[in-house]
Amino acid sequence: MAMTLRLPDDLDAKLTERARREGRSKQELAIEAIRQAQDRAELKVDDVLAELTDSDAEILDYLK
Repeated sequence: MAMTLRLPDDLDAKLTERARREGRSKQELAIEAIRQAQDRAELKVDDVLAELTDSDAEILDYLK
């Protein structure tokens, strides 16, 4: 699906420079950054769920 992304000038300049340095497109870098952010968010949720499961194991067993 197509999407237009408007960036502040300073961020666009940094992205343009990085793309040039790495020989990649700005689109590739943006997609990679979005995927990495999503992965980090999912890890945080998994960590919280694991912690709650451990800390509330007694309550969860009682509710079964």
